[in-house]
Amino acid sequence: MSANNTNTSAYSDFHLQYIAGEWQKGKDDSVNTNTNPYNGDELVKIQQATEEQLNEAYEAASQAQQEWAKQTPAARAAVLYNAVNILDQRQEEIVNWLIKESGSTRIKAMVEFGATRAITLEAATFPNRVHGEIRPSNTPDKENFIYREPIGVVAVISPWNFPLHLTQRSIAPALALGNAVVLKPASDTPVTGGLLLAKVFEEAGLPKGLLNVVVGSGSEIGDAIVEHKTPSLVSFTGSTSVGKHIGELANGGDYIKKVALELGGNSPFVVLKDADIDQAVKAAAFGKFLHQGQICIAINRIIVEDALYDDFVTRFLEHVKTLQVGDPDKMETAVGPIINEKQVKSLKDKIAKAQEEGAKMILSGEIDGQVVPPHIFTDVTREMDLSRNEVFGPLVGIIRAKDEDDALSIANDSMYGLSSAVFTQDLAKGMRFARGIKAGMTHINDISVNDDSNAPFGGEKNSGIGRFNGEWVLEEFTRLHWISVQHQPREYPF
Repeated sequence: MSANNTNTSAYSDFHLQYIAGEWQKGKDDSVNTNTNPYNGDELVKIQQATEEQLNEAYEAASQAQQEWAKQTPAARAAVLYNAVNILDQRQEEIVNWLIKESGSTRIKAMVEFGATRAITLEAATFPNRVHGEIRPSNTPDKENFIYREPIGVVAVISPWNFPLHLTQRSIAPALALGNAVVLKPASDTPVTGGLLLAKVFEEAGLPKGLLNVVVGSGSEIGDAIVEHKTPSLVSFTGSTSVGKHIGELANGGDYIKKVALELGGNSPFVVLKDADIDQAVKAAAFGKFLHQGQICIAINRIIVEDALYDDFVTRFLEHVKTLQVGDPDKMETAVGPIINEKQVKSLKDKIAKAQEEGAKMILSGEIDGQVVPPHIFTDVTREMDLSRNEVFGPLVGIIRAKDEDDALSIANDSMYGLSSAVFTQDLAKGMRFARGIKAGMTHINDISVNDDSNAPFGGEKNSGIGRFNGEWVLEEFTRLHWISVQHQPREYPF
């Protein structure tokens, strides 16, 4: 790997696939041209993989996993600790890649690097934390042993918005627990979403075949990676629509598989009338516009109790006007580029739709290439598209709530239930309100964008199935095996 250089020849391996522990050229006719979303510079061209190469990756993973599962906990942990050290050594290089490839601002890239490091360090403890049980039996002279074993081969399909962290969140625990991985990174971020991590683990001493990174078009390998007979679990992070399709594929073919699905969100950020308004304004701006709002747990709706609404809108508007927009490589930049032109068009459509439906646009700005400045809307109602659907961009609507009960009703009026937040100076009220929100995660006096490596991350309703991080991911990436032992001959009735 090389830092601070966009010359594609400097990244010789990143135009290749990583299969069976070898860097090899893709065999498909199609090419993934990886570009910088801010300035359009070409970063690398990747000849994409065929289904035959996907099969090769699964075969390698299946074979390597059997030996890996037999390794001692210390041996598996050592590889993860090595990976942490390599991440530290390569930090600036990795941060630069996140800026160039995913359009991350430098601040966001540093946040993502920290989260990636944290989950890798947490995963290094997993080999010594997984355990089974011995349970009594009602059958005389019998013992029940419950073993927690590796699930086998895990298919990982990772997203483009937090590519490094949301990929590592699956592959580090999977490897730590004795599994092998076949990874398909998002087409917009094949390097930070996969190939770069393959380099890290290769350098860390991971045995060949345990991590395979297959860069391919959705039409060629998108369904095949799920439908293949080998994986026992499919871990997907992305949109709800694609997640539903993956769930159907995983359970509709010849081979039924477990799924871990972290899907879309519509995070409410609720400001009650007794909130610290200055702190709420700063939190709302950061939680909404970090990474241009392209985060599943980003603030999607701001809901403010009536008594505070007008004051909040005034202060929020003035604060957001101070945010720097533009070059993501500059430390002072708060809002950088949108990942691709398709997403920009989607945001333009959402802006037009919001105005059509009667929302009042109190802040806008010229869209320059793929850089979309913050847009703020007031007079937004719960029925509007801006409230109903995930925005995934630097647009936000502010909804007026009559009182606390109305605010809770609005917050829950969504098909999603991923993350949420509420601001109040009365912690008992805050806890009561948080317990009333139908979501996997709620944060009192903080933003909805939180991800601790030792706390359960996941959602309810259309926001997904399963939990990541800590003890909760141990259950996702392992299987239970009940083995009973009959110590004395048993008498059977016939």
